[in-house]
Amino acid sequence: MVQQQPTVSDIFRRAQSLRNEHSDWSLKQLREQLVRDFSGGPFPPLHNLTIPEQDARAPEEDWTAGLPIVRRGIQFQDWNEVVAGIILSLEQTENYERQRGPEGSRDDWHDRTAGIDDAVAKGVGKWMPEELLALAERKGKKSA
Repeated sequence: MVQQQPTVSDIFRRAQSLRNEHSDWSLKQLREQLVRDFSGGPFPPLHNLTIPEQDARAPEEDWTAGLPIVRRGIQFQDWNEVVAGIILSLEQTENYERQRGPEGSRDDWHDRTAGIDDAVAKGVGKWMPEELLALAERKGKKSA
C-alpha cells in the first residue's frame, strides 16, 4: 500500500494529538514515537512549510522556530531532523501558552487589532450610511 505524503501540518497535528493522549510523555518519548510513525514513508513537500492553525496560538517567531530544522531534515531525507523541528515548534508554542495564557487573555502588546482600529473606523465612517452606522452602534450597545 502506498503511503500518502504527509505535510508539515499533518506531522505537527499528530504531535499535538500524541501530546494530548500521553501528557505524561517526555518530549524525547514523543519524538521517538513520531519518528517510528513516519519513518519509511514519503517526506513532506518543501514548498509548504507552515503550520497555519498555530498562528492563533502563539506569535510566528515561536511556532516557526523549528521549521528551518524541518527543512534541513527534508533536504537530507532524515526523519530525526524533521521530527526534531516539529518538537521544537510544539515546545515553543506550549511554553508561550503556559507563560502568556490562552488566546484572548493576553496583554495589549499581542492584540492583533492594534494599528488597524483607526483605519477601520475611518473606512466605516466614510462608506457606511449614517443610519446604518447608528443601527450598528445601538445593536452593539444592547449586546454589551
